[in-house]
Amino acid sequence: MKDKQKILTGLKKAHTSLGKVMQMVEDQEYCIDVMQQNLAVIGLLKSAHQMMLDDHLSSCFKNAMASNNEKIKARMTEEILKVTKLANK
Repeated sequence: MKDKQKILTGLKKAHTSLGKVMQMVEDQEYCIDVMQQNLAVIGLLKSAHQMMLDDHLSSCFKNAMASNNEKIKARMTEEILKVTKLANK
């Protein structure tokens, strides 16, 4: 992964922020404040996911599509579709 450090930084921020959201829930803080912080965590996770997807497409996926192995191409395409479907739920 070329953006490994950026991805890890985003995931660590999400982890820390999630802990804060959990504490806010335990402390029964105002719902809107909790939801806003929760959305911030979701945004960090989506950003990390997008960086991982970009890295995958520009490396593994690109290399698979350049090969002559149709099974590998089909598998890679199925994997991308599966991950994209999961991300859009």
